[in-house]
Amino acid sequence: MFASSPCARLWTRFAPEPEKWAKGTWTIGANRVPFGPRAWQITFDATTPVELLRDVHTELLDLYHQDQLFEDATAPHEVYTPLLARGWSHSIKTDGTQTFHAPDGEGNVQHRYTAPTGSDPIWRAWAGYSREPLWQARFSSGAPTTLAAALTASLVSSEQLHRVVKDIPFFTRRHLYVASAAAQQLPSHSTPAQPPTAPVVGRTR
Repeated sequence: MFASSPCARLWTRFAPEPEKWAKGTWTIGANRVPFGPRAWQITFDATTPVELLRDVHTELLDLYHQDQLFEDATAPHEVYTPLLARGWSHSIKTDGTQTFHAPDGEGNVQHRYTAPTGSDPIWRAWAGYSREPLWQARFSSGAPTTLAAALTASLVSSEQLHRVVKDIPFFTRRHLYVASAAAQQLPSHSTPAQPPTAPVVGRTR
């Protein structure tokens, strides 16, 4: 599945790979000229929470309308300040990277503050173990810092999420809390759903 902007300089693509753990890849790419060399890209595993994808794509559309795909004034600290404000810890290595760790140990965001080499990402976020993450997002050199900030803001959002329990890895379920589903008014043409017989599982990102 592929979508491109009218100017053909910005595109987003989903390549499914159901036989693999990550189930496929979402890729956002930008070219300075239509069909020219890729200026930057962002990739997400298909297992990335849909809310993170939504929030990054929403910010992406705003940047496109403002013609700021290649000139971004957002400072790096705007990416990780929300994390520190929510109690994330911080570690720095001499290899030019700093990593922010969620209080529950299940989430991480890494920033390469020195010039990257090869395919090293400027920003990387993942859940679970670094070598075998449940999902990960990677921002190449040149990717707007604003989009990385949109990702971290979404990560620490207190918006309630709704999931089917079978879709939640077993070892992360200890971080869940149970909340009653909020009543929703359905369109007149829809058949009303039966009220839930048990509480709905939810969590905050």
